[in-house]
Amino acid sequence: MHPSPPSETALLVIDMMNLFDFDGGTALAKSAITCSRAIRRLRDRFDKAGAPVIYVNDNFSNWQGDFRELIAACQTSDGPSSTISRALSPRAGHYHILKPKHSAFLGTPLAILLTKLGVQRLVLTGISADSCILSTATDANMREMELWIPGDAVAAITRDRKAKALSLIKASLGGDIRGTRAIRTLFPDAPASPQTALTSSL
Repeated sequence: MHPSPPSETALLVIDMMNLFDFDGGTALAKSAITCSRAIRRLRDRFDKAGAPVIYVNDNFSNWQGDFRELIAACQTSDGPSSTISRALSPRAGHYHILKPKHSAFLGTPLAILLTKLGVQRLVLTGISADSCILSTATDANMREMELWIPGDAVAAITRDRKAKALSLIKASLGGDIRGTRAIRTLFPDAPASPQTALTSSL
């Protein structure tokens, strides 16, 4: 791998605007609060570099709603939804896309946006590691994009499900899974050994 200009790397924040009103939502919310701190640090890094930050969020089958309405609903709710949405509220210049299914690519204009921005590398953050993150990583891999999925910036309902998803991303998709404290730049300059990557991601 070779260092790239910031414009070639984009940060995706996936499904963090969330009411967690589903089975397993309480457990996922607890894990999401933890990973939201790493996402915010990483987002600040991208903002400082002038690199794209893209929020991709499930529409939760609300076909007449929009992203701003979803943020407002989260911020006026109690508990983790409000905490996370206020900490990660999009800033001026950030992009946002609503998705109908698991992958950030399926049925959305994400691929077109990335092409227009000249993005070749994606940093995937958010929830959940074993569902929407994994689906998005798979679709990005099929588009021959390089991937970094920081282990401390994704969450799942259980630690085991997160670990299995990250191991699969590393082994099958070639994604780097080291955490945000192990990588101080926008994207890893060199791949880690499998054992080092897994250890530093959890």
